[in-house]
Amino acid sequence: MTFYALCIINIITFFVYGLDKLKAVNHWWLIPEWVLLGLAAAGGSVGAYLGMLVFRHKTLKPLFRFGVPVIMLVHTLVAVYVWK
Repeated sequence: MTFYALCIINIITFFVYGLDKLKAVNHWWLIPEWVLLGLAAAGGSVGAYLGMLVFRHKTLKPLFRFGVPVIMLVHTLVAVYVWK
């Protein structure tokens, strides 16, 4: 069950990053950065990182460039500790 929930949150996060990129290109209102980072922190860190790479979005902002990998590292460490 947890695996499927993580897959779903990562897929949603990936597409939200893509939607935000589409909004940025068209000069529409963007999705707030706290929402993007919140999705990453809620378990969608892999989806956020892949979204950043695939859509080339938020890659120059230090908060995202370093923040999302740190969140992913924390998620990995927690997973290793829990499943150990």
